[in-house]
Amino acid sequence: MTTRPRIDRVRASVGIAQLALQQIEDDLTADDLNTAELAAILRELIEDTDPPGGFMASVAQLLTVAARRAEQLEPDREGDASCPLHEVAALITDNAGQRLIWAANSLHPQGDSA
Repeated sequence: MTTRPRIDRVRASVGIAQLALQQIEDDLTADDLNTAELAAILRELIEDTDPPGGFMASVAQLLTVAARRAEQLEPDREGDASCPLHEVAALITDNAGQRLIWAANSLHPQGDSA
């Protein structure tokens, strides 16, 4: 298989993901959004939903897969490409995920769904 169809599929998938993220952004900027709803939206990004681990974990998993593949493809095997990818995946799950939890709990500590 040539890489062009693969790149086209990835480009289309990224476009779909961007549309979905734009919808979330629109919901975040709605004039009638309250703190409980904002907390619930933040929790949706990190909670064990579908897929397991939430949206942020899915992005981190995607980057981990890219890092593993980069490890196989790096000509010098020194980690120039794979290390930054592993690091950003870890930052997403460790740092961003925890900060989303803190923000959501600050907005609506009970964690009740909106």
